[in-house]
Amino acid sequence: MLASVLETSSFGEIEIPCRQEPDLFFAEAPAEVEAAKEICQDCPVREQCLADALERREPWGVWGGQLLVSGKVVPRKRPRGRPRKNAEPVAA
Repeated sequence: MLASVLETSSFGEIEIPCRQEPDLFFAEAPAEVEAAKEICQDCPVREQCLADALERREPWGVWGGQLLVSGKVVPRKRPRGRPRKNAEPVAA
């Protein structure tokens, strides 16, 4: 695939979930990013989408169920602002 999933006009009869709400896949809020990743889980072109995004070195966004930041897969989006100086331990 040379073009982005969002730019490709059709995949035949395949329904691409991200085309319903594309802005969600470039959201700033961590909760919205997680919602976008969840939508990708049942997508029929998920693996191809991620592979193409990595090949194109997409700078950011959710692609194939993974979050890309600076062209690399990261586990989660940090909230805005600086981290706390004395971060409280998170209960597991």
